[in-house]
Amino acid sequence: MAAVSATAPLILVVDDEDGVADLLVDALTLGGYRARRARDGQEALRLLREIAPDVILLDVNMPGLNGFEVLERIRAKGDDTPVLFLTARHEREDTTRGFVLGADDYITKPFGLEELLLRVKAILRRTRKEEPEPEVLRSGNLELHSESHEVRQAGEIVTLSPTEFRLLEYLMLNQKRVLTKAQLLRAVWDIDFEAETSVVDTYISYLRKKLDPQGLGLIRTVRGVGFQLREVEAAAEKGAQ
Repeated sequence: MAAVSATAPLILVVDDEDGVADLLVDALTLGGYRARRARDGQEALRLLREIAPDVILLDVNMPGLNGFEVLERIRAKGDDTPVLFLTARHEREDTTRGFVLGADDYITKPFGLEELLLRVKAILRRTRKEEPEPEVLRSGNLELHSESHEVRQAGEIVTLSPTEFRLLEYLMLNQKRVLTKAQLLRAVWDIDFEAETSVVDTYISYLRKKLDPQGLGLIRTVRGVGFQLREVEAAAEKGAQ
């Protein structure tokens, strides 16, 4: 069995039937999830003081505390962990009660493991808050970190003004494309009309001085068209143009 990532979603299985619980834990593990098992409602409440699962699979019919009572206690503590009820009941009143108490979904026994995994995946998609990966743009030995507003060249920090940063970011987002002055004016300076201005040329020259002092052709001028960002290695081979 392949190892499950330590950052994979954690699923708590609460079921008093050993055979069912073991099957669920195995299926979840094969599905790429981490899984813990509680044998009854009391054990589930104890475990929830130690772990923070992403989803709880909660059997309704259990001795001692049933699934409804467990969910009621969980929600009374302000815990909004998504709960998927596992039930052999078909009564509409039970379904209604579960949703009123704060259940996220129901699945009726007997169920297919594929359906269960799809239900878990759907709940995670709706409820799990994923931290977005910080955006990093790369071109040759250049790195632009959008979130930290930082530019590095060959590992060394390059200090740019806000306008220089925006211009380089747009060039990197469209690297290898030839961008017209009109496109750059619109994207960087929010000028959406024909303007007689040399501001683009001026800031291109600023970037060249800071990022390409040897004139290797990092930012290529296409006469009568615009500008194109090229990778430093490619520019070094071709020379300045």
